[in-house]
Amino acid sequence: MHPVVSHEAWLAASRELLAKEKEFTRLRDELSLQRRALPWERVEKDYSFEAPEGRVALADLFGGRSQLLVYHLMFGPDWTEACKSCSFWADNFNGIDIHLAHRDTALVAVSRAPLAVLETYRRRMGWTFRWVSSGESDFNFDYKVSSRPGEAEMAYNFGTMTVGPGEMPGFSAFRRGDDGAIYHTYSTYARGVDMLNGAYHLLDLTSKGRDEAGLSFTMEWVRRRDQY
Repeated sequence: MHPVVSHEAWLAASRELLAKEKEFTRLRDELSLQRRALPWERVEKDYSFEAPEGRVALADLFGGRSQLLVYHLMFGPDWTEACKSCSFWADNFNGIDIHLAHRDTALVAVSRAPLAVLETYRRRMGWTFRWVSSGESDFNFDYKVSSRPGEAEMAYNFGTMTVGPGEMPGFSAFRRGDDGAIYHTYSTYARGVDMLNGAYHLLDLTSKGRDEAGLSFTMEWVRRRDQY
């Protein structure tokens, strides 16, 4: 049912699309500049995390670098498995930490589940990136990706959505100053994490795209990598 045309007509249509893609690229570059120009907020609270080497502070997660990216991976303290959609996203991060490190950036996943549970699941998924537990700190609550026990609602995505109770995904960026101070520079939630899933962007290049039309909810098709 899809239009089939000559090579010349296909080239003409592709060139027309390319013009729009170039416009989108320029707009994305402008948006990235605006993102980097955002004001920073100083992190005043002392957060601690459970890591394989013991209790660590937020500063330790930088690994000697000046920039830190935190993936808020949905894994509640009483869960036995991480969120299947977050697991889909996390599959895209394996192996990229070495490249980020060479641009002065550390990548760490943070979840509320106990470290032993995270480690078991990490081995199951074959992930090698750093993953720590924030279960005994306010980190997830302060960055609006977890609701506290007893809370019926949680302001999410800068208050544009109200969800809860439970866990939600997101990404946060931090910067460490020459004086050792830590600053929160950016966070993104909900559809904002789309750009961080390379598999979705590959599907967007195909004729079917993400092929999710008609599903009862987005990503209904997704399974953990060992459950397909």
